[in-house]
Amino acid sequence: MTSLWRSSGWVLLGAALILALSLGVRHGFGLFLAPMSAEFGWGREVFAFAIALQNLIWGLAQPFTGALADRLGAAKVVVIGGILYTAGLVMMGMADSAWSLSLSAGLLIGIGLSGTSFSVILGVVGRAVPPEKRSMAMGIASAAGSFGQFAMLPGTLGLIQWLGWSAALLVLGLMVALIVPFVGLLRDNPLPSHGAEQSLGQALREACSHSGFWLLALGFFVCGFQVVFIGVHLPAYLVDQHLPAITGTTVLALVGLFNIVGTYTAGWLGGRMSKPRLLTGLYLLRAVVIVLFLWAPVTQFSAYLFGIAMGLLWLSTVPLTNGTVATLFGVRNLSMLGGIVFLFHQLGAFLGGWLGGVVYDQTGSYDLVWQISILLSLLAAALNWPVREHPVARLQAQAA
Repeated sequence: MTSLWRSSGWVLLGAALILALSLGVRHGFGLFLAPMSAEFGWGREVFAFAIALQNLIWGLAQPFTGALADRLGAAKVVVIGGILYTAGLVMMGMADSAWSLSLSAGLLIGIGLSGTSFSVILGVVGRAVPPEKRSMAMGIASAAGSFGQFAMLPGTLGLIQWLGWSAALLVLGLMVALIVPFVGLLRDNPLPSHGAEQSLGQALREACSHSGFWLLALGFFVCGFQVVFIGVHLPAYLVDQHLPAITGTTVLALVGLFNIVGTYTAGWLGGRMSKPRLLTGLYLLRAVVIVLFLWAPVTQFSAYLFGIAMGLLWLSTVPLTNGTVATLFGVRNLSMLGGIVFLFHQLGAFLGGWLGGVVYDQTGSYDLVWQISILLSLLAAALNWPVREHPVARLQAQAA
């Protein structure tokens, strides 16, 4: 651990700060659902669609921003992403219609997140550390995003209560603008190009012909569905269960706090055990936690227990999934290939965020979406089980 910080400390610090801001703000968007919907007389589907669109745009843009980061270095990509993210928050604070909300919270913030979140930042981390420390380093960086969620959720709620939702978004925009100067800490060095090196097309063909790549991607779809459905709709769900609004904020903050432990532990275990088998276990545990949450009477205590349990499992999938991609295909195109896998995560995120709003508006309940989440957990566990961490033949030949 000490040697890891000595060799890559500045990169890890920059990655941690950027992910804490980027994901900390993003995880608080669910707190704006109720006040914005109430002020403009929207159903929950309007806000849910904008956030679902954000996740879809984020996923669609991610392979392209990842490819640019692999080839040009992450600094330029993160700077542009930070600027677009800031602009999106400012415009979201001035949104007064469904289309302006979709443009700001959906399009601009979606593209901004693609340049300032996991695939690009973990690509930097993966290139900065040796293979035996890669899983641990990714776990540390991912845990920082969780700390941002824990630290910024109460602050976001406080800003909404103090200044109102619109001014709160403007303040968050100023905070996200700090991403731009933090880029200087990354010191990303893309691997030099060699004559016999893979082209982007060759890297894509190699990955697309590998069954493990698709199994990881489909499993990650489930992760996206669950975390965005819970992140966007859980506060409103708990209010529907006659709990005070602060309960939902506290639960999401607990998710962030305990995810620090979960992602760090997942990264540590990923360097010692099979990462796909760990992913199988995580998805099975998610199913168990959701079943117990729905089965027990919903109280503040049970909600807090749910937040703690889900926090331990929340983003633990990220270092394990990205670490497996790096093991299979190497780190030269890690941001791009990780971005493609992340696209599937975001397709699930779009469906989870949007479907929650549609089902609630149609039925007055989230029960159907909770049930779908349980079934998807079982599916993701089955998909990750057969993946094997064997580098592709090209990497094995290079090692020989």
